[in-house]
Amino acid sequence: MNATAIILAGGKSSRMGTNKALLPMDGKPNIELIKDQLTPFFSDIIVVTNDFEAYEFLKVPMVKDEYVGKGPLAGIHTGLKNSNTETNFFVACDMPFISGELAKHLVELCNDYEGVVPRINGTLHPLFSVFKKSVLPKVELCLMEERLKIRDLLVELNILYLNEAELNRIMVGNIEKIFYNMNYPLDYEKARNWLKQ
Repeated sequence: MNATAIILAGGKSSRMGTNKALLPMDGKPNIELIKDQLTPFFSDIIVVTNDFEAYEFLKVPMVKDEYVGKGPLAGIHTGLKNSNTETNFFVACDMPFISGELAKHLVELCNDYEGVVPRINGTLHPLFSVFKKSVLPKVELCLMEERLKIRDLLVELNILYLNEAELNRIMVGNIEKIFYNMNYPLDYEKARNWLKQ
């Protein structure tokens, strides 16, 4: 598939109190579970991080943020800038149950759009989404103008939004679980209990 998967691992994890990407899940660091899900579907995988040492074990290319401390939008900018493909799938490093298969489907739906963003229970998930490399100038402008919310970017793009029903038509699985992300220690405990079940 001619697309790059980009894992965003540049956050401070301040609410968790420790690096979310490296939390052990099922005997592996969380970010490795994510990489393992993506590997069958993407030949190019990049990690956006400002700590290369922490993720050397993944044995994938790593790139640093150009706009440091500007949040996930800066990570999207870095990923797009360093990708060699027009279509790019982005995922946050704190989503232990992602589906590589669903990521592949989102990429396939992106043809006529600048991006594909899921909307679950009314909440947008731009950190499990697809963006074309051609939107890079608009991302850069948002960063330069300090419009750092990803929503500020989305309103300027031709985006395909997918709700739960549409996602369920694409694939079978627990959609809410796929989009589960861990911000606080309690979220991590819940994820570990899910794994035990």
